[in-house]
Amino acid sequence: MPKPKVARADLKPGEVLCQYCTAKCCQYFALPIEMPVTRKDFDYLRWYMIHGKISLFVDGETWFLMVHNVCDHLQSDNLCGMYEERPRICREYTTDDCEYDGDGLYDMLFECQEQIAEFNEAFQPQELRARFNGSKKKLSLPILNALTT
Repeated sequence: MPKPKVARADLKPGEVLCQYCTAKCCQYFALPIEMPVTRKDFDYLRWYMIHGKISLFVDGETWFLMVHNVCDHLQSDNLCGMYEERPRICREYTTDDCEYDGDGLYDMLFECQEQIAEFNEAFQPQELRARFNGSKKKLSLPILNALTT
């Protein structure tokens, strides 16, 4: 049976938001990574993403590698099975800005390696693309070329 959705403001004294949550924070972890710049950087990101349940997201200027993997100690009631012995990172995590109210907002979200490849192709500087492809002429999109002539 799904847990009832309760607004943060409606919590009674002594209640904890986690009692009403689906434990989103216990079903993945995200690590900041360096912003990809080169084609090789983007190829590494594609490689990460072909190894299971991996996503990438960008929040502000920071890129993150998100590993979708449920905590071994998450119980069927979505509460922690080792609450008293949980790791420090779990102890320090607060519900102040957690994902309870939504699905998480990202500036960009990549859920498959094809999306990363397309992003790289669209936003990599033209000179780098031309060099990689062995072309000496400047690459351009026909519609943009028509507007500048």
